[in-house]
Amino acid sequence: MNSFKKLSIVIPAYNEGPTIHLILDRIAEVQMLNNIEKELIIVNDCSKDNTEEAIQQYIAAHPGQNIRYIKHEVNKGKGAALHTGIAHATGEYTLIQDADLEYDPEEYNVLIKPILRDNADVVFGSRFMGGNPHRILFFWHSIGNKFLTRLSNMFTNLNLTDMETCYKMFRTSIIQDIKLKEFRFGFEPEVTAKIARVKDIRIYEVGISYYGRTYAEGKKIGWKDGFRAIYCILKYNIFSR
Repeated sequence: MNSFKKLSIVIPAYNEGPTIHLILDRIAEVQMLNNIEKELIIVNDCSKDNTEEAIQQYIAAHPGQNIRYIKHEVNKGKGAALHTGIAHATGEYTLIQDADLEYDPEEYNVLIKPILRDNADVVFGSRFMGGNPHRILFFWHSIGNKFLTRLSNMFTNLNLTDMETCYKMFRTSIIQDIKLKEFRFGFEPEVTAKIARVKDIRIYEVGISYYGRTYAEGKKIGWKDGFRAIYCILKYNIFSR
C-alpha cells in the first residue's frame, strides 16, 4: 500500500477576491486520509481586483496553515499560473484546484484512494461518471467537453470521460519532469497528451461532483477556448511529439 506525507495543492487565481477565502476554508476543513499534510500554493495571475489583499489577509489570519503565495507581475494565463505552482510543489503528489467553488475539496480523499493503494501515478476526477451531484447548466458546454475528450482519446489511446476536468492529481516527480508550454486554457489537452506518453504511466479516473458557475457568477472559459483546445489536441499529439 502506497503512502505519502504531503499533497501540494496548486491554486491559480485571477480576480477571485470576493470568494477565494471560501475555497481556502473548504480546503482547510478537509481531513485527509492517513493524515496527509496539505501544502497550498496560490498563484495570483496579476489580478485586477482585491485578490492579493484577500489572500494576504487570509494568510495572516490563519498562520497555522501551510500556504505559499506567488504573484505574477503581468497576466500570463491559467496555464502559466499552473506552471509556476507546479514548479514550486514539494509534496509527493500535486493536485490542481481552481479558486472558484465549482469543485469540492471534500473529494480529495476520493482522488487519492487509487494512489494510496499503489495503483495510480495520475488520477483524473471526472464530472461525467458516478452518481455525485452536478449543477445543471449549459448543454453545449457538456457536448463540447465530451467532444474534446473523445478527440483527445483518439490520439492518446486513453478512455477518459473528462479530459477537461480541473481535478488532476499527479505524482510530482512526473509532472515536474514534463515541459509544459500552454499559458492559457490549452493546459488540459497538452498535459493529457504528454502524460499519456510517459512510459508505464498508471492513469485512473474517479467520479466527482460539479458545482458549475454561470458567466454572471464569474465563469471565464468560452467558445474560443474550445477551438484552442482542438488546436492543442492536434498540436501535442501529432505535430509536437
